[in-house]
Amino acid sequence: MNRIRLKFVSVLAVLVTALLPLSCAMEEEVRNGEYSDTPKGNFMALWTIMDEHYCYFDLKKEKLGVDWNEVKTRYAASISDDMSDRALFEVLCKMIGELRDGHVNLTSAYDYGRNWSWKTDYPANFSKDLQNKYLGNDYIMGGNGYNYRILENNIGYLVVESFEETMSDGRLNVMLNTMALCNGLIIDIRDNGGGKLSASESLASRFTEKKVTVSYTCYKSGPGHNDFSKLYRDELSPAEYDLRWIKPVVVLTNRGSFSSANDFACIMKPLENVTLMGDTTGGGGGMPMSSELPNGWVVRFSSAPMFDADMNHVEFGVAPDIRLDMKDEDIQAGVDTYIESACAFINDKLVNF
Repeated sequence: MNRIRLKFVSVLAVLVTALLPLSCAMEEEVRNGEYSDTPKGNFMALWTIMDEHYCYFDLKKEKLGVDWNEVKTRYAASISDDMSDRALFEVLCKMIGELRDGHVNLTSAYDYGRNWSWKTDYPANFSKDLQNKYLGNDYIMGGNGYNYRILENNIGYLVVESFEETMSDGRLNVMLNTMALCNGLIIDIRDNGGGKLSASESLASRFTEKKVTVSYTCYKSGPGHNDFSKLYRDELSPAEYDLRWIKPVVVLTNRGSFSSANDFACIMKPLENVTLMGDTTGGGGGMPMSSELPNGWVVRFSSAPMFDADMNHVEFGVAPDIRLDMKDEDIQAGVDTYIESACAFINDKLVNF
């Protein structure tokens, strides 16, 4: 029994001794808070930037089992002084990819490291060809990726391809006035990859007549994983002096609805006349920030977590009120399951009004 115990202690000592040079070598890449422009220095800089500023470590550990210290140990073993830039880039991208966060990216002069599993691991529930079919050839181009028309059943159909730019108040007024006599409005944000929060909030402000608590936000207040400020209430106010829509609204979502589109779904969901229909959004609930490694590569990361009106994380997406999947038989027949279901829902509400 003693021999077995001694043997175990001996093996443990060998393992610890083997790891010490690696740990020391990594720490030696730091001098007066500055990281050297070497593979080990850039590795340590990236790991530390994330360790001190990323906002979802506890959530990712709970949902995905990610232990950031274990990640450091595992990937440090792949770093060597003689590795090429491309080899280093690949290792670093895989390391931050463990977080499965679409807002966590590494940019070099020759590539853009990303993990898009939030979208690619799920059914598309979207056909661009079918969307174009419903828009037709004579749709109105509202500008900045906002395209709309009135469908044959007198329901307005608005496609928001992106929130990269804010649609002007004047153009929003024209759009809502054009569809003023419609029975309801469908807003299609499927495969909308996001953009500016101000753009999504500007559109959302047209669908409420009163101030509504729609989300909460807090901010990193220190380098610890749990160092956060208090929660701040985010309220959506009705657009002043502009047209507002109080008829039924259906927002169509899929896993490709990400970042600011995720935010749009989050802040629209509590509104009385709004129904979310489709698949859970792709997430991206953390406001992104960027930092630079010694070699000039830029890392982007989620820095401030956002929560819905019930104070639930929206990093993994916003669930719809009515869950839908595109039907293969509909697609083959040239029918968009989502749009037809939204039309039926609006017409049913009109009949029962």
